[in-house]
Amino acid sequence: MTNAHSIKTTFLHAANQLNTQNADAESAAFEAQLLLQSVLNVNRAWLIAHENDDLDEKLNGLFQTHIARRLNGEPIAYILGKREFYGLELIVTPDTLIPRPDTEILVEVALAKILQDKINVLDLGTGTGAIALAIAKNRPQANLIAVDASSAALQVATKNAQQLALTNVEFILSNWFENLNDMRFDVIVSNPPYIAQNDVHLSQGDLRFEPASALASGADGLNDIRQIVANSLIYLKPQGWLMLEHGYDQAAQVQDLMADTGLVNIETFKDFGGNDRVTIGKNPLIVSTHWD
Repeated sequence: MTNAHSIKTTFLHAANQLNTQNADAESAAFEAQLLLQSVLNVNRAWLIAHENDDLDEKLNGLFQTHIARRLNGEPIAYILGKREFYGLELIVTPDTLIPRPDTEILVEVALAKILQDKINVLDLGTGTGAIALAIAKNRPQANLIAVDASSAALQVATKNAQQLALTNVEFILSNWFENLNDMRFDVIVSNPPYIAQNDVHLSQGDLRFEPASALASGADGLNDIRQIVANSLIYLKPQGWLMLEHGYDQAAQVQDLMADTGLVNIETFKDFGGNDRVTIGKNPLIVSTHWD
């Protein structure tokens, strides 16, 4: 006979609760498992080995609170307070956008261009620091500047850098390029807001809980991208690259914006779902090698 207060029974009940809302039994069970592991501070193997143990009353209370938050639609990353991105475990709070797998494409594209030592990289709208920290981890000789207009987000990003012991990243409070003065960069990356302000998805799912300022950008979702592209040549070194994540249906518009600004070698890359997701363009200027 199954123990009514056992870890297994509690887990199965929670998974069933989440499944009634999720309609995906596998995802519901996985989320219940993650939440239970977090509360108990154990791994999956421990859960299986101890599934018939009684669950401590206080820990069960905390677990039920987590389940209630998830049933209310709160993103599991905010409940757990963390999210894995490009092999890094990052602190995540409601002050930041939740890092998503599609953004790893931007990191991959950037790393392919960042091959030399001492290259200067700018991450605009860093949030958790996900993009900047992934690049810093994989290119330790690169110098990273990561900016955000939110001081709360920068606090999260700074904690993530400290937790990962990454010292080649500097964080600056800035609305896009505003506080960067005369800095110049070999690569500028950004996952800016790109959802239209009246998009119905903003009131659905996880997006309801994420900071609106990190999601929506004007009537067509391109206001911030326009601002970044328009100012990019001022902050890009000769032959430097601008790399932007954008919506699945915005590639042609972003390409046109880059071309109109004077960027060249424009190319779009697809995400894991086969959707256009990242567009890049290069500053055509070449460093002068002689006196005029």
